[in-house]
Amino acid sequence: MKRIKLVAPSLEHKCLVMDYKREFIENEDSMDGTAGLRNSETYEEWYQLIVDNSCEETVKEDLVPASTYLGISVKDGRLIGMIDIRHRLNDFLFNYGGHIGYSVRKSERQKGYATEMLSLALRKCLNLGMDRVLITCDKKNIASAKTIIKNGGELENEVVEENEIIQRYWIKI
Repeated sequence: MKRIKLVAPSLEHKCLVMDYKREFIENEDSMDGTAGLRNSETYEEWYQLIVDNSCEETVKEDLVPASTYLGISVKDGRLIGMIDIRHRLNDFLFNYGGHIGYSVRKSERQKGYATEMLSLALRKCLNLGMDRVLITCDKKNIASAKTIIKNGGELENEVVEENEIIQRYWIKI
């Protein structure tokens, strides 16, 4: 049963996204896969950033083109999570960040939503012409590692970044 759908953000999603951001800030959580939402002053600023970063011609310097999606509950329209698909890798992403970043709001964790969101994102990667993707997670983030493995992730290696151990997984699509 499909519980989540991936939706490209629009200006109509302002209240959902800002509530999502509020919950992450209140819980002092990392906002992975949100394409810089934490650092954006307004929804409109963030929305313009993701629009600009969606294609090669307008992507900000030092970034790569990416597609950002909202994981919306099919049942009630609640914003469950966010996922960001980077269309290619730069050196930093190859070593530490990967093709895909994602997060699920704390109140919705441990329900399988991340696994479902990642599965849907992998289909989008296939549409972008990717045949395999790199996904990374902090070694301490066991839930994320399980999500990646459930979607076919194979651990290649571990690297150290700023005293954290990052696990690098490849998924063949």
